[in-house]
Amino acid sequence: MVGLLLGALAPAHATSGPDCSRPFSLALHDHGLLYSAETGSGIDKDIADEMARRSGCKFFVSLLPRARIWQLIESGALDFSLSGISNAQREKFASFAWCFSNRYQLLLRRDSQVQKIEDFERQRGLKLGVIRSFRYSESANRLVDKLAEQQRLVQSSGLSALFDALSAGQIQAMIIEPFDLPTLQSARIRELAQVLDFGDAPVPHGLIMSRASLSDAEQARWRELIEGMRRDGSLLRIFEKYFRPEMARAMVALP
Repeated sequence: MVGLLLGALAPAHATSGPDCSRPFSLALHDHGLLYSAETGSGIDKDIADEMARRSGCKFFVSLLPRARIWQLIESGALDFSLSGISNAQREKFASFAWCFSNRYQLLLRRDSQVQKIEDFERQRGLKLGVIRSFRYSESANRLVDKLAEQQRLVQSSGLSALFDALSAGQIQAMIIEPFDLPTLQSARIRELAQVLDFGDAPVPHGLIMSRASLSDAEQARWRELIEGMRRDGSLLRIFEKYFRPEMARAMVALP
């Protein structure tokens, strides 16, 4: 359990905002700048704090693996999570309120001796590390699915384990995003690996809402609360804590 978040005494949307007649559950996952279990801070934690402050609702916040989060969202045992992306399967049991977008890249060991993503795909001795249940951008997903068929995926429950596997040569590549920046800036990783771009459009990420536990009307109220954070600059200010201003603006400006 990460902790209990308490909403403000005077919520910003007291009349038309979310119904706070019950406490809500929200799960974070340990992933770079999104949330660090070591420091207890991150973008997702800041967004969750702001949701509680604006709504006045109580949130029970837990830390869970991403795969478990999706299972609980589907069953209705978990109300919310953050920084999720959509696909056709997830839309059946979850809805989203978009907060930001980002691109995915391939972090590749230099000693794999390939210069293009297509070359990596063709060399059957090379393995890709992924976080269990993660989905990415279109080209990245296509690569993941093809390598899964060839039994060339190494799955992990978290980001740090993948960096360790890359350093140890157990995998030759992994898919990264801007939230992995602190590790990418380490001298060891810069020496070991290079970054290749998939060339895909930015992928929207946002608040994940369980269709099983939240009515359509409730989902709409939370979606409006997130949009209010965008309108008044609160989302941008959160991202500016972690990224350069120009990058923060680009990520919060949805495609």
